[in-house]
Amino acid sequence: MNGVIVIDKPVGPTSFDVVARVRRAAKLKKVGHGGTLDPLASGVLPVCLGEGTKLAPFLLDADKEYEFTARFGVETDTDDAGGAVTATADPSGVTQAAIEAALGAFRGAIAQAPPSYAAIKRGGRALYDYARAGEIVEVAPRDVTIFELALVRFDGPGAVAFRVHCSKGTYVRALARDLGRALGTGAHVTALRRTRSGPFALTLAQPLEQALGALAGGQASLLPLAAALRYPPVAVDGAMGRRLRAGQRVAWAELGPGDAARVSVIDEAGELIAVAEARPDGLVRTLRVFGGQPQKPSGNSVDGSAIL
Repeated sequence: MNGVIVIDKPVGPTSFDVVARVRRAAKLKKVGHGGTLDPLASGVLPVCLGEGTKLAPFLLDADKEYEFTARFGVETDTDDAGGAVTATADPSGVTQAAIEAALGAFRGAIAQAPPSYAAIKRGGRALYDYARAGEIVEVAPRDVTIFELALVRFDGPGAVAFRVHCSKGTYVRALARDLGRALGTGAHVTALRRTRSGPFALTLAQPLEQALGALAGGQASLLPLAAALRYPPVAVDGAMGRRLRAGQRVAWAELGPGDAARVSVIDEAGELIAVAEARPDGLVRTLRVFGGQPQKPSGNSVDGSAIL
């Protein structure tokens, strides 16, 4: 069983919980996800099965879209509604016009300090481990890009809805926190829903229980590996496919990739053979190879897959 199933994760379980349940239902050892969602968040969670787990680092690298609501005037230690209140302020000055005026500073390339309760690690420990132990850890801001940030609905400072399209590594909780501080009141996320992750939109997502039932019954409809990537596809014949899978030296120009720096290499039937990019010396570097006998990637490989 190889491919990707897109889950509409409900509020409550962690991404790890979802992966564990999919693993049990599908009776597979190799299962991973393509981007963590907090327990209080819902929405698009790509889950990779079998050979699909090799796609995980590319899915993690994809941009995302979210819808979220925020409450101004209250900060929490987790920057969402599940945390303890750490500060309050009078939000009466937070108007629709004031929010619209403040949003501009948060569009484009920005530096963002991750929340204290985050899964990223320092010294081998996740930030949330330090936070739960009452330890303060200084984390340098990270560069992220906000492609779109729009105010969707204003029902007073306690219920403001937004839509955001952002790069990998963006924390929506931190975005709400920083927007609140820019307005002098603080803020936290009250609801968060991911509506797109890379090529996977919410329209492709299945409710968790429905997906688990289909997997357990052997009737799950998995998306093919090639559909999980946004890199330009390059079709090759059987001989070239065998050369790539064997790790042989191939000139980048032989693939005919045009102006693309990274491509999805597919066979004549549309099956994914490899994810490849150009090396400085003009040869092909295969970042991941699919099907056939397992081979070591040629050149530097992509690390950080979310196989759990």
